[in-house]
Amino acid sequence: MEQIEKIFKIRENHTTVKTEIIAGLTTFMTMAYIIALNPNLLTGFGAEGQNLWNGVFLATCIASFIGMMVMAFVANKPFAMAPGMGLNSFFAVVVANIVGLTGMSYLESFQSALCIILLEGIIFIILSVLNIRDKIVNAIPLGVRLGISPAIGLMLLNIGVGSNAGIYSENGGPFFVMRDFFGALTPSVAQDAMGSGYTQMVLTVVTMFIGLFVIIVLAQKGVKAAVILGMLAASIIYWAGEAIFLGTNPFASLEGASFVPPFADMAETTLFHFDFAGFVKIGWFTAITLIITFCIIDMFDTIGTLVGTASRAGMVDKDGNMPQMKEALLADAVGTVAGAITGTSTVTTFVESASGVEAGGRTGLTAFTTGILFLACMFIAPIAAIIPAAATSSALIYVGILMISGLSKVDFTDIYQTVPAAIMLISMPISGSIGHGIGLALISYTVMKVFTGKAKDVSVLTYIISAIFLLKFFLVV
Repeated sequence: MEQIEKIFKIRENHTTVKTEIIAGLTTFMTMAYIIALNPNLLTGFGAEGQNLWNGVFLATCIASFIGMMVMAFVANKPFAMAPGMGLNSFFAVVVANIVGLTGMSYLESFQSALCIILLEGIIFIILSVLNIRDKIVNAIPLGVRLGISPAIGLMLLNIGVGSNAGIYSENGGPFFVMRDFFGALTPSVAQDAMGSGYTQMVLTVVTMFIGLFVIIVLAQKGVKAAVILGMLAASIIYWAGEAIFLGTNPFASLEGASFVPPFADMAETTLFHFDFAGFVKIGWFTAITLIITFCIIDMFDTIGTLVGTASRAGMVDKDGNMPQMKEALLADAVGTVAGAITGTSTVTTFVESASGVEAGGRTGLTAFTTGILFLACMFIAPIAAIIPAAATSSALIYVGILMISGLSKVDFTDIYQTVPAAIMLISMPISGSIGHGIGLALISYTVMKVFTGKAKDVSVLTYIISAIFLLKFFLVV
């Protein structure tokens, strides 16, 4: 126990080992979906072969684990990492484009695209070691920083009550709580829209809100494990509902499931499989453009998550700066290189880390716990897969509500704070990208300062970042 205290400085951060472990488990439960979803997205839901799916599955677990170990032992921060949503979809599009551009097979194009991720990760390691990424963080105006946390909170709310519900209508369209449940005036209307999915829709929404209010009640009673207990309650209710109302076995997927990691498939398809010859076929301009695009999206997604979550946890100083930001940024750079080596898209800090922070996580022990669970999923993936999306939604909605309270720190009498914050509040949930929200906020801040005669208030680095975002939005979106 003393060794743990020495490594993670538990008492200094006003927490306990028990709290940190519970926080790590909470974070894991809110982001465990990525373990199966990432290989689905990168392989067309298995259409490109089971071997590649298995390789990406293992890469997701291993690369996430490596990134979180750096976050735990080098940065001593409670943030979790995994292949980023949005970035993995973009990677899949890039692979498909390479197929069309070069005529190579999907696997060859996939291995060529891994070269892009490798170079991105190496660039980030260099920028992190040289403190350049840290300087970029410090160049973000205070008003923009203050707006990041509530904007992320609104995005979490959107995810929680939106497509995270995990239901799809008969014609394949996603289910959204506010539109499809509350928008249905009568059960018959919803029945027409959802078909046989109406019962599942009701079960999901009821479960989601029961889980949310269990979390709220427990949190108000001072229960540290409120989030994870609420998720557990929601899961039990959903499983029971499936059995009673849908007549299905919620644990059917565990029957005959394999718990042996498919290492042979990984070695055959993704591990150290860089097709540099195929990468050259892309063309230097296209390759450079793609690398820059991945860098911009990843950098500001990570920065936004770190600043926003740290602000909510009180882990920043009066100027909004987080201690050991350099080490935290290095963790995602190392994770990205590990992802490229093992066979997955860019690894980044997950916004779901906020759930663990809300559960009391303040040190690297939280990230360590989550990382160990990700690694263990190589053996217990079928168990992680049965956590219902409704339970995850309960936690995301609760954390989102808490993060929105960060708006109280924004000075609404100052237009230079109000406008960037408002733009992030609307753009992050709509675009699903933290980086895009920050980019639009920085551009708006810079334009307002220039055209109101206060151009000297804007740092040179802020001008550069705003210009880069403008180029990205107009040239390589």
